[in-house]
Amino acid sequence: MLFITNREPQGSIRTKKGRAYKFDLNKNAPSNSIYCCERVAEDDYLEIGSERLMSRLRESNAEQLLFFIHGFSNLPEPDIFPRVAKLQQYFDAKEQNLVQVVPIIWPCDNDIGIVKDYWDDQKSADKSAFSFARALQFFMAWRDKAPEDAPCLKRINILAHSMGNRVFRETLSIWNKYDLANGVPLLFRNTILMAADIVNESLEDGQDGRLISQSSRNVSVYYASDDLALRSSKISNLKNMVASRRLGHTGPENMNNVQSNVYAIDCDNFNNKYDFPKGHSYFLDDDNDNIGRVFEHMFNTIKSGRVLVDDEINRKHIL
Repeated sequence: MLFITNREPQGSIRTKKGRAYKFDLNKNAPSNSIYCCERVAEDDYLEIGSERLMSRLRESNAEQLLFFIHGFSNLPEPDIFPRVAKLQQYFDAKEQNLVQVVPIIWPCDNDIGIVKDYWDDQKSADKSAFSFARALQFFMAWRDKAPEDAPCLKRINILAHSMGNRVFRETLSIWNKYDLANGVPLLFRNTILMAADIVNESLEDGQDGRLISQSSRNVSVYYASDDLALRSSKISNLKNMVASRRLGHTGPENMNNVQSNVYAIDCDNFNNKYDFPKGHSYFLDDDNDNIGRVFEHMFNTIKSGRVLVDDEINRKHIL
């Protein structure tokens, strides 16, 4: 499994292709650098460098790439990599060589206590934007210099879960501010905002999240009003004098104020059943380890490039 991270390794922070890469989990300060690596097995990682990673992705048999940005208080093992492995397993079960999943790992804290973890991770998510914006700029330069007889034709999708949405939003904002001419390119085919831990006005005009819909053909917002993890998020924000409803609780505040490529998918009927009792990580399987409704809907969106909704006028859907 290929992955990208801005977590500093143990030992030297300088990139060294071919070395064993070991996460330093005691550091949750984002590195200014990114590390392009391969997971060989559990707790066995190899740094391969950006050029090799890009080439591997271009040469992959998969038709599309899905970059997964995890949520808060998630560590590489046992949280992120097993979840990505399950995602890959489900995509392969539906259709071989359609999607390759690539995790993007940012430095969550490993403190005890959800509220402390949450506030520390918010800071880490914001600071991670600088290194991942550099990665986007590097990708654009790599794509532009690719030989005409070997272009990268793969479609690129984003799946951001929980606070990973904050990482994604801030990355596009920083990229736009420092590297672009006041606007992001249409880079992503599908952007999937899952249980998003950002304010529910984030995608509106004048908000930093507007760049998410500008950079994507489709934006699917999956939400559930009884997501208990996002309730903890709201409590933590109130503790720090920030009052806001979360996008992953309500969907967009007003569908008339977001771009026409934004779709709202209500998962309230089953989120707690799939992920008891929090109802937060409901995008993989049901309580019997069967592929769940959200994954089926997400798969069809990625395969077709179209977001299926019952209410096409208001761009809303109840799963």
